[in-house]
Formats: sequence, structure tokens, C-alpha cells
Amino acid sequence: MNLGPQAERFILHFGEMGGRWGVNRTVGQIYALLFITPEPLHADEIAETLGISRSNVSMSLRELQSWRLVNMTHKIGERREYFESPKDVWDIFRTLVEEKRKREIDPTLTLLRSILMEAPVNDEEAYGQQRINEMLELIELACGWFDEVHHLPPETLQNLMRLGSKVQKVLGFAGKIRKADQTGGRHD
Repeated sequence: MNLGPQAERFILHFGEMGGRWGVNRTVGQIYALLFITPEPLHADEIAETLGISRSNVSMSLRELQSWRLVNMTHKIGERREYFESPKDVWDIFRTLVEEKRKREIDPTLTLLRSILMEAPVNDEEAYGQQRINEMLELIELACGWFDEVHHLPPETLQNLMRLGSKVQKVLGFAGKIRKADQTGGRHD
């Protein structure tokens, strides 16, 4: 398979970003290749296209499958396994958020909750627990928001995201009104 210059730049960039996202370069490149390829590819095609070893491709595909970012398929009359990226970008986004939450947020929540179950032995620990509790409340609030929007249809999510700056303006205006009411001032 020959890659055009745009595909090559996209794949190389995803490889570079892999390290920042907690995966290695090869995993990032394979994912990018599968994302922009219209048909499923088998491991040998992936290895040949990217110029990497077959064993590296196999390990990387297993990692991508563990993240639920790659699906395995078969073709009639062939014994090879083919791989593809999910087609719906919103499904990909949801999957990434779910996996990040499962791997990073949930263990943090467990730790914070277990720390808060212990009685502080001095003022420093009491202050630390207060701060930890604030962090726990923030993370739980964010998780609660995610749980609320997680099952919205993609069109609704898109509209919600497009409202971002408008919602901020409305909330800012509401905050000014509330502040004015509290101080007995004018509504600007």
C-alpha cells in the first residue's frame, strides 16, 4: 500500500503523539493507518506499509484491542485476521474517555476515598484530607457530568459542544446578575 504525503504526515504525527497519550510510537502509527484506511488490513499489510516488524504489529494490535480502538474481522475464504478502526468518531471518543476513566480516574478515586476513610492524626493531615476531599468532589462532579452526557446521541453532543462559548457567556451574565443582587447593585 502506498501512502500519500497527507496520510504519511497524519500517521507520523500520531506516532509522535503516542508517547504523550501513554502508548508507544508504533501503536499510534498503526491506529492512524487503520483510521484513515477505508478497508480492513491484515497484520502483514500493516507491517509492510509502515516498515515495522510483524511481531511489533501483533503486540501493538493487541494493545489497541485492549483499548477497544481496533476491531478484528475476517474475510470469507481467508484465514488471516483483518483489523479496522471503528468508523464513528463519536464512538471512538466515547471509548477513549471510558478507557482513560477506567485506567486513570477510577484508581485515583479509589485511592482518594481510602485516604479519606482514615482519621487524620494531626492538623497537617486534617488540612491534607480537606484538600483531598476537594479534589475528590471535583473529580466526582466531572465524572457525574460525563455519565450524564455519555449516552446522548452524537448530534446532541455536537450541539452541546458548539454551545460552549455561548453557555459561558450566559453563565457569566447570570453571575453578574447574582452578584448585583447580592450587593444591591445595578444589573449591567
